[in-house]
Amino acid sequence: MNLHQTVEHEAATAFAAAGIADSPIVLQPTKNAEHGDFQINGVMGAAKKAKQNPRELAQKVAEALAGNAVIESAEVAGPGFINLRLRPEFLAQNIQTALNDARFGVEKTDKPQTVVIDYSSPNLAKEMHVGHLRSSIIGDSVSRVLAFMGNTVIRQNHVGDWGTQFGMLVAYLVEQQKDNAAFELADLEQFYRAAKVRFDEDPAFADTAREYVVKLQGGDETVLALWKQFVDISLSHAQAVYDTLGLKLRPEDVAGESKYNDDLQPVVDDLVQKGLAVEDDGAKVVFLDEFKNKEGEPAAFIVQKQGGGFLYASTDLACLRYRIGRLKADRLLYVVDHRQALHFEQLFTTSRKAGYLPEDAKAEFIGFGTMMGKDGKPFKTRSGDTVKLVDLLTEAVERATTLVKEKNPELGADEAGKIGKTVGIGAVKYADLSKNRTSDYVFDWDAMLSFEGNTAPYLQYAYTRVQSVFRKAGEWDATAPTVLTEPLEKQLAAELLKFEDVLQSVADTAYPHYLAAYLYQIATLFSRFYEACPILKAEGASRNSRLQLAKLTGDTLKQGLDLLGIDVLDVM
Repeated sequence: MNLHQTVEHEAATAFAAAGIADSPIVLQPTKNAEHGDFQINGVMGAAKKAKQNPRELAQKVAEALAGNAVIESAEVAGPGFINLRLRPEFLAQNIQTALNDARFGVEKTDKPQTVVIDYSSPNLAKEMHVGHLRSSIIGDSVSRVLAFMGNTVIRQNHVGDWGTQFGMLVAYLVEQQKDNAAFELADLEQFYRAAKVRFDEDPAFADTAREYVVKLQGGDETVLALWKQFVDISLSHAQAVYDTLGLKLRPEDVAGESKYNDDLQPVVDDLVQKGLAVEDDGAKVVFLDEFKNKEGEPAAFIVQKQGGGFLYASTDLACLRYRIGRLKADRLLYVVDHRQALHFEQLFTTSRKAGYLPEDAKAEFIGFGTMMGKDGKPFKTRSGDTVKLVDLLTEAVERATTLVKEKNPELGADEAGKIGKTVGIGAVKYADLSKNRTSDYVFDWDAMLSFEGNTAPYLQYAYTRVQSVFRKAGEWDATAPTVLTEPLEKQLAAELLKFEDVLQSVADTAYPHYLAAYLYQIATLFSRFYEACPILKAEGASRNSRLQLAKLTGDTLKQGLDLLGIDVLDVM
């Protein structure tokens, strides 16, 4: 259920009864559960506008809410706040509904959209590094939530598989295969470095590489076959990382720069024909008045270089036109490093002017900050090199497995390894997803693998704790009437019923940390409830009701973590 919307509807009815129907309600959860479940802050603004005493007006609203089927009490506080406490019967009824629903009471959106989400997007000339982690896991989580809420989600992995550097790489691939018939491209990073050294130091090799660029762009079948071989091997490296991370990205989601190559010149010609792109010093440029510099000059969005070469802008325009025209997207999400914000703002503006992005479609830049080391600088190896993503994930699993063995020395190697992988990968992902994506954050092994605080291990353990209860519980009735009498029973029930509110917020804003914070709140509340309200020692309706709350807590944690792309375990 959408609890916020339900309470807001009741508040709106009370506002109308108090004569302030046109005023915003400003409803939010209370910061202190002792004061209630929700707080109305909109009365003070309405009172100022109507030139009335805010506390007197708030009292009118509170009285209009009295006897409500949803609200148990409405109390005026401070200069005109209204604290609302939900009826236990209302909470109990909706807990029952959620328990008997495969979606835990979460309804699908009544306005589903086709959403194309662009994320991960590595350059296939090199192996994936830690800089690709945030886009990959943020995009994956947002895509999961959007799909769960009933939207049609089209994942697109816009890989860098085209451009002049591929002439160098193909030339080196040919050279290596001549010297070694059994050559295998096992280490992309080493291969790229070696090819770059040859290119920089051997003029003859550099000339050969440039010839391959021309042949590649001209569609030479032999060169294209070699290019495809390199791309396929590179993609297999990337897919191995995606599989380790548990991402939804599949090979069929790959739509690289090469896909739009044939449409680059037509896009530029179309922009020229529409009077948007003009020639400037040999290049084709769209001048955007919306992005003027300090001197008042419009920004230059270059769509074709001198000599006819293309840029990211050219490819991104063709790509956007394809996603709207062919994929029929209502909403476009680009999960990209925040340093690319200006490029995408200019891309969207140009696309609007060109008619590629119609008014009824929405394009959004989903920017994110940088993963930092403890030294406050971008995360690197001790030698200062870029960290390969596969190495980071391997270390996460190793560290987690060691930790699991220390806590459970009786576990066999296979079982410890299985738990270690789930905990280690979950810890890396949650450490990122629990932070506001627009912020930089410090990568800290000890903090992310801790079983205390807002971490994946803490939430995964909370889930196993719930499963432990049911291994001991024996028979119980999930369909019996729920009875809520204790304060923590009511508080946990109210929080569990906010699941849909939180998921809709993530779907609207693409901020996964809202979901992470919610799950942490659920886990900590359950811990307090577990200590204050004995479950297995309770009797009758109380025991059954507490088991129902525990069941819905476990289900919510499991589903919520799955939407973050994190697995759970029945035993840790």
